[in-house]
Amino acid sequence: MKHKENLRVLSEMLELKTILTSEKIEISQLGGRYTELTIISPLRQWKLVEHELLSRGKEHEECREQHLQRELEKTRIDQLFRSSFTGEMRLMERSTSDAVVLNTGCSAVACGVPGIGKTTLVQKIIHDWATGTIYPYFQFVFSFKFRDLNSIRSKVTLKDLILNSYPYLATLLEELWKNPTVLLFIFDGFDEFNGFIDFADRGGVTEPKHMCFDPEWPCEVSDIVYSLIQRKLLPGCSVLLTTRPASLNLLEQADINVRVEILGFVGEQRKEYFNRFFGDRAVAEAVFKHVKENEILYTMSYNPSYCCILGLTLGPFFMHKGRDLKLIPKTTTQLYSYYVYNILTKHSSETKNVCDVLLRVGQMAFIGVSEKKIVFQNEDLMKHNLQPSQVLSGFLVELRETVTTGSRVVYTFPHLTIQEFVAALALFLCPYPGDIKKLLTEAHSAKDGRFEVFLHFVAGLSSPGSSKPLMEFVDQFPEESIHQVIDWVKENVDNQIGSSWSERGKRNLLKTLHYLFECQNPAVAQATLGSVPRLTFGDADAKKALSLTPIDCAVLSHAIGLCRTINELDLRNCCIQYEGMLRLEAVLHKCQVLRLEGNNLGDSGIKILSKILTDSKSKTQTVGLADNNLTHCCAEDLVSLTTATSPLKELELGYNKLGDCGVKLLSAALGLRECKLQKLRLNKNDLTSACAEELACALCTNRSLTEVDLGDNELGDTGVELVSAALVETDCTIQKLCLKNNGSTCSPAEKLATVLRRSRSLKELDLGHNKLGDRGMKRLTTALSDSDCQIQELRVEDNGLTYSCAEDLAAALCATPSLTKLKLGENCLGDSGVKVLSRALMDPDCKIQKLSLNNNQLTDSSARDIASTLNANISLTQLDLGENTLGDSGVKMLSVALRDSDCNIYLSSNHLTASCTHDLASALSSLTELSVGDNKLGDAGVRVLSEALKDTECNIQELRLNNNGLTQSCAEDLAAAINTNDSLTGLDLSDNKLGDSGIKALNAALVNPECKIEKLGLGRIVLTDSIFEDFISTLSAARVMKDVSLETNLSSDQSGPSFCTSNEQKSGMDAMGVSSDL
Repeated sequence: MKHKENLRVLSEMLELKTILTSEKIEISQLGGRYTELTIISPLRQWKLVEHELLSRGKEHEECREQHLQRELEKTRIDQLFRSSFTGEMRLMERSTSDAVVLNTGCSAVACGVPGIGKTTLVQKIIHDWATGTIYPYFQFVFSFKFRDLNSIRSKVTLKDLILNSYPYLATLLEELWKNPTVLLFIFDGFDEFNGFIDFADRGGVTEPKHMCFDPEWPCEVSDIVYSLIQRKLLPGCSVLLTTRPASLNLLEQADINVRVEILGFVGEQRKEYFNRFFGDRAVAEAVFKHVKENEILYTMSYNPSYCCILGLTLGPFFMHKGRDLKLIPKTTTQLYSYYVYNILTKHSSETKNVCDVLLRVGQMAFIGVSEKKIVFQNEDLMKHNLQPSQVLSGFLVELRETVTTGSRVVYTFPHLTIQEFVAALALFLCPYPGDIKKLLTEAHSAKDGRFEVFLHFVAGLSSPGSSKPLMEFVDQFPEESIHQVIDWVKENVDNQIGSSWSERGKRNLLKTLHYLFECQNPAVAQATLGSVPRLTFGDADAKKALSLTPIDCAVLSHAIGLCRTINELDLRNCCIQYEGMLRLEAVLHKCQVLRLEGNNLGDSGIKILSKILTDSKSKTQTVGLADNNLTHCCAEDLVSLTTATSPLKELELGYNKLGDCGVKLLSAALGLRECKLQKLRLNKNDLTSACAEELACALCTNRSLTEVDLGDNELGDTGVELVSAALVETDCTIQKLCLKNNGSTCSPAEKLATVLRRSRSLKELDLGHNKLGDRGMKRLTTALSDSDCQIQELRVEDNGLTYSCAEDLAAALCATPSLTKLKLGENCLGDSGVKVLSRALMDPDCKIQKLSLNNNQLTDSSARDIASTLNANISLTQLDLGENTLGDSGVKMLSVALRDSDCNIYLSSNHLTASCTHDLASALSSLTELSVGDNKLGDAGVRVLSEALKDTECNIQELRLNNNGLTQSCAEDLAAAINTNDSLTGLDLSDNKLGDSGIKALNAALVNPECKIEKLGLGRIVLTDSIFEDFISTLSAARVMKDVSLETNLSSDQSGPSFCTSNEQKSGMDAMGVSSDL
């Protein structure tokens, strides 16, 4: 068939835009040069604010790991219309004697970053179809580039589009319209299309005005593409789109069955590419070896275009003898400097003033970056006084673009990153640079990240070592330009370290560290990072943590390596995995506190960590390894962390799968006298009573261990009894023990009672979420009344306690002067039980300071007794009455007592309304914390509280108003209160409906230099994108702000011993009392 033969001829040759040869375009056989790409399905979540090239590069290793673990499906190009991830497939095959027949059409989209090989993939598909290798069910394939379609300014028919490219089909089209199932339309470069296709707003009952149903009816190009994809035009045909990630959001509502991502090169595919690129196998192996040994270059090499640049730039170092191998590029800036150097070496003779031409080309490139423009026309060249012949000999590739009147010549850089590099270079070639810092600041603040790579190159070119190759052709860079860039980088580091409470702040900090890395200036790095107390990229909330991949870890390693000291490195939930640990291996020993929770390190990652922390240089005293998919296989490596050579004092191993086998091995090491470990968390590790004897033995003999968490394990009665028995031994040093949710009943109560009587070390005991019942509690209270009892904090939440044990509890409160914290929440004491406890709390011998009675079926009847307690008790400083039904009447009684009390109160979820706010307001002068979240105070109630906040006598420090039905109407009042109050540092407004205008009002108050707010909760408040971005920018600039929650409410310290949390949301190391900025 003529059409197939035509496409075979057009697609069999592969053009490589080298620029480095006199021909500028190298032509080779597609089959000889093409290296198979890895295509995966389904699409993953894309962070669109990041520059596509870097964002993809950073996620590559993680995706490779997922692929190897078979979490993603590898898809061949012949399977694009048959992926198992498509759900309800449109493209169904039914066999006949001779061929496969399609019942209906299918739309597919192939996504990938610039240079990943989308256009080459399309060429390969066309070539393989034309040669009969794939898609035998398609009789005709029509391919279009959106770049060409942009030149069509008027309405056109689908027929005209086809005939413009394939005029020989004129007599066949009418027949083809009758059987569209045999047609495949390919549209390459959807992201480059200038027209707008709105898939979201065209799904109504009535047909849109601009729908195209007839292939011979004139329509806008956008309507033709839309109608083909949505099966309105030629229903039954198939469509393949290619696009960059940033345009995927425009296709969310499109009727697309198959969505795949071009992952690029994986594993040996990289090596294969270099073998094909170089004719000399020895050169190919030498280049690949250098790339593989350099973390930055190797991570870049997943991308075919980057591989091409690597080959063109690094090749000469290994092809020509005598080249100084010490000069081989190690950073991206150095790589591109040598790339441009090679261009100028071959073509500078054609240009009289190289520096001037580079400046003008760079200025045009910068405008292109600013406007997201990669194709330049003659008019663009003329604006910058550039002659096409002159420029073509240097940097631009000439392309022929099809237009309605024929064709025209346009120009493009061989790759977007080359355009960005030349744009950065122009900044240093300008003799009168002006305010570079202002330009860089504006570029850095671009919300879509279009300047990110440009800024990398700017930072890199400020280093003499990176720009050295270019000095043969250009003048020395102005000192003023270099100093302005360096000052800007320094200021960025300072600003971003103080703003890492938000995901955006963490991202900006990481970008800045990338800039520092490109600078390769140790003096600048040490001046900014020399003694950083804390580097934070992680968070207990995975949504607020920043995903780091090997290239990020390599940059972070470089930064930490230049630090003199670093108190804490927070990488919680950063997905660094084993590959990231390899990159960080050389520097982690510098960190005194190392937070690695939620990173899926696996047993292999612990092997690396063990090597780091047992090194004599290690300063690490605290390590968080919760939720890392650890098993008993890493127990031997964990054991090494407890040896005398390790300075480790605290080890968090919660939420793993060590099991009885792993903990038995660990217990043996804990029992050794040289073990220096002080705090150990083994909560939720699939432990049973089978390992309890070994654990008990370790607790008996260890002289350093003071805190142990065994919560959320099925130790049962037997296990709890064995562990308890160890605590009465005279050599036991345990001060804090968590046995919550261990599946125990009242049976071990006698053993536990003995512990309370005889232990000389135990100060805090958590027995929450078990089944002690009244019987078990009575046994414990007998021990509490013993004069030898030293316990200070006891937690027995959710243990089935009722009024029946109240008298015994009351007696114990009066007889135990050491007991200062008691958690009785989530039981059924009721009003009668609290009445009994209240009398005890009024006794002068009762020393309770913090008492939790939340969720105990209390009503306003309890309020009078509690009020009497507040009037008489001088020790109580914190009382939690949340999740009861005190109501407005109960709170009114409490408020009178609170005016003369130093006790902070928690009243969340108590059916409160605006009616009680005048009474609450009267107590704000004596309170430092008030929690009234999950009530119905409304705007009216908050206005009353806001007025009280303005009072100079008000001492409130933290106020929780989450989920109170608030709207924008009360925002001005709150803002005014924030502006005038001198004590308020924490405010939680989560789960309200403040809206854009409400947030604007608060924003104005938060930027006030007098504002003292450090912690702000705004979880689940719906905002428009523009307001959200402005708000984040404002808060990032507020240096006093330490924590902002846009996902979850402000946390409150209502939960007993700091190392035993009652829910899974608080991180393990936070719970162990590790110091933080908050």
